[in-house]
Amino acid sequence: MCGIVGAIAGHEVSALLIDGLRRLEYRGYDSTGIAVVGRDGLQLRRAVGKVARLAEKLQREPCAGTLGIAHSRWATHGGVTEANAHPHVSGGRIAVIHNGIIENYEPIKAQLQAKGYVFDSETDTEVIAHLVHDFVRQGLDLSEAVRAAVRRFQGAYAIVVLDAHNPDRIVVARIASPLVIGLGGEGNYVASDVQALLPVTRRFQFLEEGDVADVRRDRVILTDAHGQPVDRPVHESHLSADAVERGAYPHYMLKEIFEQPRAILDTLAERVAGDHVLPGILGPRAAQILPQVAQVHIVACGTSYHAGLVARYYLEQGARLPCTVEVASEYRYRDPVVPPGTLFVAISQSGETADTLAALREAKQLGYLATCAICNVPESSLVREADLVLMTRAGPEIGVASTKAFTTQLVALALLGIAIGQHRGFDRRLIALYTRQLRHVPGMVEHALKLDAKIRDWAARFADKHHALFLGRGPSYPVALEGALKLKEISYIHAEAYPAGELKHGPLALVDADMPVVAVAPNNRLLEKLKSNLQEVRARGGRLFVFADPDTGFTPSEGVEVMTMPEHIEPLQAPLVYTVPLQLLAYHVAVLRGTDVDQPRNLAKSVTVE
Repeated sequence: MCGIVGAIAGHEVSALLIDGLRRLEYRGYDSTGIAVVGRDGLQLRRAVGKVARLAEKLQREPCAGTLGIAHSRWATHGGVTEANAHPHVSGGRIAVIHNGIIENYEPIKAQLQAKGYVFDSETDTEVIAHLVHDFVRQGLDLSEAVRAAVRRFQGAYAIVVLDAHNPDRIVVARIASPLVIGLGGEGNYVASDVQALLPVTRRFQFLEEGDVADVRRDRVILTDAHGQPVDRPVHESHLSADAVERGAYPHYMLKEIFEQPRAILDTLAERVAGDHVLPGILGPRAAQILPQVAQVHIVACGTSYHAGLVARYYLEQGARLPCTVEVASEYRYRDPVVPPGTLFVAISQSGETADTLAALREAKQLGYLATCAICNVPESSLVREADLVLMTRAGPEIGVASTKAFTTQLVALALLGIAIGQHRGFDRRLIALYTRQLRHVPGMVEHALKLDAKIRDWAARFADKHHALFLGRGPSYPVALEGALKLKEISYIHAEAYPAGELKHGPLALVDADMPVVAVAPNNRLLEKLKSNLQEVRARGGRLFVFADPDTGFTPSEGVEVMTMPEHIEPLQAPLVYTVPLQLLAYHVAVLRGTDVDQPRNLAKSVTVE
């Protein structure tokens, strides 16, 4: 979601801050701003729109200094206006940027207004600036003022504060929103994501819940939630600064679709050997925990939720374990019954998804056997807090609409199922079969990517439509859900997915010649039932676009288009392989409609607010 970058160094920092914001563009935002302290005092520049707008403003109205903070905002409180953009300033000296939501900002705002503070924005963030200023005005040191302020707040936040009258420090604090400190040779830095700081450092400290840090040019003073001095380990990041470059591809999303064979191979690397999954892939506690697993409860949001729905088939059919899957935002607000031996699995690309992270924390209090994180970011909160971890190794994913993160999540979840099966003494021949099938997936995805040109032709038949219907049965139903989500996310065509057997229970009323119907048709035991469902579509004049195995018997005819998939796709492999052409279809339709493929409207990459 929102992006944070801050720096205190022995050199001018404006260009560094702008570059950091550009590296966080993938998170989604609608306005930007920067505050720098230099010889001219506190200088503030803000703009609505992309980072390029702010950079253009800085060309016209430059500001320079060795201390600065910058922010890209995704609107939560108040509209998309320059006045609502961060940083927010109080008393001409305190500047604040903030991710998250201050839930009790209204009573604090009323108290500050009673003291004479005037608010220029509609945001919850401005109360932070004025409250810190009020405490500084009362004589508190900046660190003390920030600590006193955060004691008043309810909600989730990552806060970065500077004081133009004390230009030797940045003070930061966090609760339930990620914040990292970068340790450099010429200064120190802060950000909401390590990717913002990779050009200047690879050494990072990750703040824990309630931490407050006083960041100086030559040192960092850390205190915990109780105000006690604390040390946090220094981590060396292995990401490269150019890992997020687009290269020759016109969009990050297309690049990331074509990176999937390599990402899947990386996710399998050093985890499978011959006919089995290597022990310990989920960490040192796995050998103790996995033999006790009696059932699995998966919680996730969005695309990760769809991965969980596929995993239910992996775990129930393959590992013979009961499995439930739930949207994290719903899980948080009910009172779940937790049977003995239940493994809680949280899936998140970023590891900072607010609802999923809160669900994990709640699960730790509810008597689950253990918690497990499936995630792409090794430094994330989810990874640090789970008992078991399986990284997806997708690499940086910049496009807001997730692609390679989804397929690598499917691989990781299949590995999880096999690992549980091994620890519970399942038939070795079955384990060997599933392992071999996984190892063939990268090549099958390569084959599926060769359909790109044909799918581009299909896209022209969707570009002028307003609605689309996606159908699948069994594990192909969540694949259809994901295909519909991709199309609506980036092309803004209304798309829905249903189990094909549900057509006659309502959705069939929508079918006509103007609504394309996409069907996912692998050759499995549900094929004949799917064919019957699709006949219902043709009988109502619907136009079918079928992705099918070559031996399913589908042939092109009037009103029926068929895309032939690679041969011999096994049930374990089908969700991974069939997802790829649906991603390509959504991409090419969006390009034809002229939408912002990588940063679709109203959406953010990492949803770190509830």
